[in-house]
Order: sequence, then C-alpha cells, then structure tokens
Amino acid sequence: MAYPYVFRAQAPPATAKEAMAPQPQVREPWPAGGGGGGWMGVGSGERLASAYDLVEQMHYLYVRVVKAHGLPASAVAGGCNPYVEVQLGNYRGTTRHYERNGAPEWNQVFAFSRERVQATVLEVFVRDKDGSTVARDGYVGKVTFDVGDVPARVPPDSPLAPQWYRLEDPRDGGGGRKVHGEVMLAVWVGTQADEAFADAWHADAASLRGGGGVAAVQSTRSKVYVTPKLWYLRVSVLEAQDVVPGAAGAGGEKGRHGEAFVVKVQVGGMMLRTKPCCARGPTSLAWHEELVFVVAEPFDEPAVLIVEARSHPGKDEIVGRAVLPLALFEKRLDRGGAAAQSQWFSLEPFGHWLRTPTPAATFAGRVHLRACLEGAYHVMDEPTMYASDTRPTARQLWRPPIGVLEVGVLGAQGLAPMKTVDGRGTTDAYCVAKYGQKWVRTRTVVDSCSPRWNEQYTWEVYDPCTVLTLAVFDNCHLGNAGGGGGNGGAVKDQRIGKVRIRLSTLEMDRVYTNAHQLAVLHPSGVRKNGDICLAVRLTCLSLSSVVRLYGRPLLPKMHYIQPFTVVQLDGLRRQAMSIVAARLNRAEPPLRREVVEYMLDADSHLWSIRRSKANFFRVTALLSGAASTVRWFVDVCHWRNPATTILVHLLFVTFTCFPELILPTMFLYMPMVGVWNYRRRPRRPPQVDVRLSCAEATNADELDEELDTFPTSRANDVNPRERSAVVFAGRMVDI
Repeated sequence: MAYPYVFRAQAPPATAKEAMAPQPQVREPWPAGGGGGGWMGVGSGERLASAYDLVEQMHYLYVRVVKAHGLPASAVAGGCNPYVEVQLGNYRGTTRHYERNGAPEWNQVFAFSRERVQATVLEVFVRDKDGSTVARDGYVGKVTFDVGDVPARVPPDSPLAPQWYRLEDPRDGGGGRKVHGEVMLAVWVGTQADEAFADAWHADAASLRGGGGVAAVQSTRSKVYVTPKLWYLRVSVLEAQDVVPGAAGAGGEKGRHGEAFVVKVQVGGMMLRTKPCCARGPTSLAWHEELVFVVAEPFDEPAVLIVEARSHPGKDEIVGRAVLPLALFEKRLDRGGAAAQSQWFSLEPFGHWLRTPTPAATFAGRVHLRACLEGAYHVMDEPTMYASDTRPTARQLWRPPIGVLEVGVLGAQGLAPMKTVDGRGTTDAYCVAKYGQKWVRTRTVVDSCSPRWNEQYTWEVYDPCTVLTLAVFDNCHLGNAGGGGGNGGAVKDQRIGKVRIRLSTLEMDRVYTNAHQLAVLHPSGVRKNGDICLAVRLTCLSLSSVVRLYGRPLLPKMHYIQPFTVVQLDGLRRQAMSIVAARLNRAEPPLRREVVEYMLDADSHLWSIRRSKANFFRVTALLSGAASTVRWFVDVCHWRNPATTILVHLLFVTFTCFPELILPTMFLYMPMVGVWNYRRRPRRPPQVDVRLSCAEATNADELDEELDTFPTSRANDVNPRERSAVVFAGRMVDI
C-alpha cells in the first residue's frame, strides 16, 4: 500500500488539569455569527436565522434581473440591443445582451457582499449595446433603490417575488419623468444560505483578469457534483463455434490449421483479452476466462467483442466482431446464488463492418458468453485506506444512514502565492470536498491569500469507518492569470494541499473548529502552503446501529465470497477513477481531471523509496510492542528492577494457588485500561504528519524519482561514467 501522508493523533495530556485546559491548536479563526454593525435593514445586534450554524453568516445584497418589456426601438439599427448593468458603489455587473429584442429575458442574479461595499444607493441601468440615439446619455432608463430600505429574506422563507419597475427617462430632467419601458426585478438581503447564492454573479469575481468570459465566471461559482453510479461488468468468455479464419473477405486461405484464437472485449477506453486458444475441432474453441470491467450509468457505450486469429507470431487477423449493448445483460443484486444465464451472440465478418457491405454472408460464427452487471459489490474509485463509501452499487442493499456529517468550510490563512500577476504574488483559491458519492466545490475567491468561504455542506453517513477528503486548489482558468491563458487545455489548477479527517476519530454531536495544515509534496521538498479552517460536526441518528457496524466487515459480503485479485482491484480502481474524472470533467462548470485525480490519489499505486521507508517504519512500530514485552520479561528474569520482579513473583504465586482469580483480574484490568485511554483520548481530529511519511527526510533524488512521470520527462543528460541507473518497477532509480 502507498501512503502519501499519514495521520497522527495529538499527544495525550499528562494530567487531568491539562486535559481540561483548552487546546492551543484548536482555535476559531473568525467569530461565529455575523457580529458587527447593522447593514441593509439588519439591526446592530440581530442575526439572520439560518441553517448555516457552523460558519459565520455573510450578508449579501441580491439583485435578480428577470426580464423587461416596452423598450424603445433604436433609430439606427431598427431595434434595441438591451442589456442590464447593476451598479453598487464601485462594483458593476452586467447581463448578456440581446439583438434587436424589445422584451428580453435574462433571469440572472447578482450578489454584493457587505464587507466590500460602502454605497447607500443601488442603481439598475438598462443600456443599449449599440449606443444609439435612444441611449443618448449612455442608458435607456434606470431604477434606483435605497439600500437601507431593502427587505431581508430569511430561509426557509419562499423566494421574494419580482416586481415590475418603470424605467426613468434620462432625457427628462424635470419632475414628471417619462417612462421608457419596464424591468422586472427582485432585490433583497440574504446570506450564503440563500438558494440564489450558488448561481449568483459575485462582486469579488467582478474583475477577472483578462476578462475570462462566461466560462471563467462559471468556474468561480460553488457547485455540487455527484459521482456516476458505477457497476462491475463481469464477462465470461466460454466458447465459440463456426469460427473460420479467412472467411468473408478477411483475406488469406480458409480452414488453416494450427492457429490460435484470441477474444478481445473493449468497453469504453478499456480493452481486455483472453489467452490464446487452439481449436479443439474444425470450428470449435473454448476459453472459459473471466474479464471484469467498470461501467457507469447511463450505459452509453456498448461492449465490443472481437475475435482474432493468430497464424504467425506478431500477425493477427480479425475474424469477426459483435457489438453488445450493456442493457442486454442482467443486473445481479444478490450476494452469490446461481450464476447468470449464458447467451450466444453472432459475429459479424471483418469485411461487413470495416469495409463497404457486400452481398456476402454476414455470419462469421458465434460466441458463447456469460455476462452480468454486479450490483452487490462496492466499486472502489479511491484507495481502500481512505474510502469514503463502502455501500454496494445496488440501492436495494443499502442500510439506513447512521448519522449526518456537516462540514463548514470557513476559509484559509496564510496561503502561499501560486502565481504572479503584475509583479506580485497572488492566489485564486477554492476548496473541493468529497465524501461518498457527493463532491462539493466552493466558490473561487479571487486575488486573496486569506480567502473566506463560509459555506456549509451536509452528507449522510452510512459507516463511521470512512474518511472525509478536502483539498484546496488555485484556479488557473481565470483569463490570462499567471501567463497561462495562452496554453489552452494545458493549463491546470495547481494543488495547494489536502486534508483528510477520519470520522471514527470524531465524537458524536460535537463541533470541531480547527485549522488544518496544507502540505504538498514538491520536487524541492515538502511545501507548507498555509492552513484551512474547518468546522466539522458528526450527528448520530442511531447509536445502536453504529455499535453493530463495528462488528461487521468493512466491505459488502460479495468482496469476501467472490473476491477479486489484487492486480484486478488495482486495474479496476484506475478504470473507475478514469470514468469518474471523465464524467465530472463534462459537467458545467467542469470539475477538472487534475482535481479529481488528486482527490482520488491517482498515483497511490506507484512505488517509491519514500513510501517503502514509511511502510517499513510502520511495520517496525507495530512490532515494537512485542519487542518491548520481550525486553521487559528479560529484565524481570535478570532482576534488573527488584521491585518489579518481586511483584511479578507474587502475582505468579497468587494465580498458581488461586487460578479462579485469573479471569476476574483480566476482566477488571481491561475496563480500567479502556477508561484510562478514553480519558487520554485526542481532543481534535488527527493532523497530517510529514515526519511519519518520511517526506521531510527524503533527499532530492528520491523526490525526483517519485514525482517523475512514466516514461520519464527528464532530459537524458546523465553521464553514465559518473552515475549508474537501474529500472525498478517501471521507473528509473539512481543507485
């Protein structure tokens, strides 16, 4: 197993007084609640009620621009090209424009944070993109709001109904202002708990470098993603009949003897093949091999089966193929039982599907398969030691949830600058969290090394022996930031650091507000890029269900009844990870492949010297208890400590004379040890320890070996007379 980092619990306090004392590492980076002065109709000591009780409430002024009608026609273009500009102080947001449309519909929301706005008047302008005579003073009309009179909305209240507002004519300077159409608006004060928060245009993203366009603005918003439903496709290739090489225009001589046949099955980008099989008779073949794939719903891509004949080494001849939609295969939801029903499938000849169809026969034999979609397994897309979900694929086999996990992403402190803009370092940070099938991404805070997100998310918990994973990234897709805009698809979001929290280390119904260190492995060594501040609470729904889960195996029973080999599991996990990355990359906005691979530990299966050292030290630490016991026994035998030796002899004589005291003494000792350990338990979740992972003690050559790609991306400039090298596990390791 490969571990990039490991967890270490906090050292227990030495005395009861220290145990009761507040922990210095546990701190609240910002005070809970939205204290401070009143703003926009909110009293000085009031707080808007919200379900977001783990994070600080942040107040926003929301402006929803719905539509307009009755706009004047342009004298130049024959129609108005309208768009709306919302202005509050120095911040301005604009909607998209419509070509020659007098009744446009925008339905767009703008959000202005109270921390960055000092204005008292909100202005909404309707402008003409052509700048015709209709918009003589720069706009068609405007609506003005007094910020102090804006109503407040408290979720879960229903959304505020938009209203029609008349547009003031800019050309009329008198008291009786003319009207040039109407615009439908809704203006209210809310918090980040508002439904419009995720899709709103935020003022802090108003000045995207290089413009960025709609895609860049979309990539700054907070979103929730769901992992596609993954299944194991088990295909057993049994036999084939009437398969004759050279038939149906494949070229060559019919009925050749001594040939070996191979069956290839391709699903998506994954292809597996059977071992070569020689014909038992003139046209009969048998393999009886099993191939396993990972597929995702909806089943868009079929399974393609290809039969090849190998008459000479290195020369393969395609005999035929069959395209099998995955909907043909049954879904097994039981934990074993009878095998799936086998089916015969006809093969299309080579020339029928590769070349122009001919009147020749369209039959090239048939293949006997047994295939099914396994629903009683859990498809692993992340390392087993960091699994966040252990439920089987079939929803009918799920147990009720045993708890609710709430995570408040407060913000980050002291982030390292990840790019250079205008001669100064800056960071456009966002956080990604994954637990189970649900992924969340916070909004991107532009140009800040101490971002404040204050977003809260909730997951259902089905097993306490799972891990929550969070990571912070620098958004490199905002315009031309960092000079990467010209690279197109080569630009990747940079890693800032990762945090893992094991739910089994959390006490039920307790709020943990901690600052977790962000560290990432770099060719120059370990980089500590700041801290992320989280508020975590695990609420128990059924304590009896939690206790029962500790007596059950971690994975579903099918993993133990019909287990996969280690090689199979490794290949299937990489295939599942590739499917998840491809699906989430197609979302809008996309959760990019480099983000998904970092969250799922794409390189955890690779071998490195650092990881081998860390694993060796773990084994040594595991055996250190037995070694300490042996040394203690030797000391007792040699009277190194007379008091201990005398006490051991007294206990030995007592247990020899009264053997009925052995079991009561053991049963009394075990609860006392449990109470003692519970008293000295850690008071906060474990932190990343780079020393236990041997990241701090690794030299530059070992880091270069671990972080290098395969094949190597390093230049071949090593002098063979000075250094020798050997290929180990598919990588170049200097010796």
